[in-house]
Amino acid sequence: MKKIIAVTGCPTGIAHTFMAEEALKKAANEMGVEIKVETNGAIGVENELTEDDIKEADGVIIASDKDARADRFIGKVIIETSVQDGIRKPKELIQAILDGKAPIKKSIITKRENTNERVNIKNEVVGKESFGRSIYKHLMNGVSHMLPFVVAGGVLIAVSFLWGIYSADPTSDQYNKIAAMLNGIGSKSFSMIVPVFTAYIASSISGRSGMVAGFVGGLIADATGAGFIGGIIAGFFAGYLMLGLIKLLSGLPKQFEGLKSIFLLPILGILVTGILMTLLGDPVAYINSSIMSWLESLESANPILLGLVIGCMSAFDFGGPVNKAAYVTGTMLLSQGNYYFMAGVSAACITPPLAIALATTIFRKEFNEEDRAAGLVNYILGCTHITEGAIPFAAKDPIRVIPILMIGSSISAILTYLMKVQVPAPHGGFLILPIVEKPFVWVGCILVGSLVGAVLYGLYKTNSNKKIA
Repeated sequence: MKKIIAVTGCPTGIAHTFMAEEALKKAANEMGVEIKVETNGAIGVENELTEDDIKEADGVIIASDKDARADRFIGKVIIETSVQDGIRKPKELIQAILDGKAPIKKSIITKRENTNERVNIKNEVVGKESFGRSIYKHLMNGVSHMLPFVVAGGVLIAVSFLWGIYSADPTSDQYNKIAAMLNGIGSKSFSMIVPVFTAYIASSISGRSGMVAGFVGGLIADATGAGFIGGIIAGFFAGYLMLGLIKLLSGLPKQFEGLKSIFLLPILGILVTGILMTLLGDPVAYINSSIMSWLESLESANPILLGLVIGCMSAFDFGGPVNKAAYVTGTMLLSQGNYYFMAGVSAACITPPLAIALATTIFRKEFNEEDRAAGLVNYILGCTHITEGAIPFAAKDPIRVIPILMIGSSISAILTYLMKVQVPAPHGGFLILPIVEKPFVWVGCILVGSLVGAVLYGLYKTNSNKKIA
């Protein structure tokens, strides 16, 4: 029996990661192929691939939108693709391995003297991934490591508001020591967002050396007000700078390996990246503040347009890059004290799974037993802000289902902006209702959008089933 190993991972590590794992296992079972899947979820690596697993495998599938330590698989037949492909076309990926259509992983590496540590200079695959795919993977690696800081910091700050919106201000009548402590801890977590984001973009490109230079570049970007835009610039610059420096210095005698790794590379990387971000800080800060001001102005000037855009983005790929663009923008504004924007983003992300759940309940006869069971799970996923639950339903007919869910999400976001709801936490769904301003109004906005989406989806299913009959 053929044996395949796989790695799955998504930026949040909550849903896509495990949906891809399940899809690959199911497809392998149907095709009579042995498979072991390593997951890179929110709590870390589970079911980690051993050296024996890798040695015995006939091929490797990496269905991940973040760094999956692909240098482990040098010399193996390998497919590197998105986590979405792992969910949507697992049989095609497995068949490509079986048919020998996948490339072989190659690498140019050096070893540090007297150690077993390998320094990855360059990884390449025959028929390698596109430049756009590579950039996206590096970016999502930064997002993946940043999100825990965003969620933890945001929730702690939000909880501090239970004592009052000014409870952390010593000069206010609302001041409370516990609230001030929670706010301070959350704020410290928030202060790490840009440096961690930047460091792990660079780390995805060039490993530990890149992470060091990227972290410093991120600190400077944060200090100068360049924010996430500055962080992206610093992350990619530091990553590719260190990749170039490692290659440039690879010709040094082995006696200089220690000097190179702990002296030359960190100093050069931090110096050059630091100079760049110091010079770019003010111009990028101006661009960053202009974009944020424009987005904030839309909240009051044209909330319908803003809600429409956010709704369509959130329901376009259910946790994919377009959805993440809206979510990251919301967290950026959240860190600056804007709680209105995130309210619309959260509403739009919660709506698709709730719309699916309601449709399978209201139009129960139009769905099979498997879909109805999945629909019940979507109640839980929707209420906890996990948009990915809608993927299996949308994947069956994306041309029709995705626009329907876009309509529902847009209605939820538009109503949220019109009602001026504030959500001070970046995640959690209905679990954070105690800290939401106008919580019942917010739930009502989401239910209206979800119900519209459910009715439209149910009518579509009814009509589709009639045509089949």
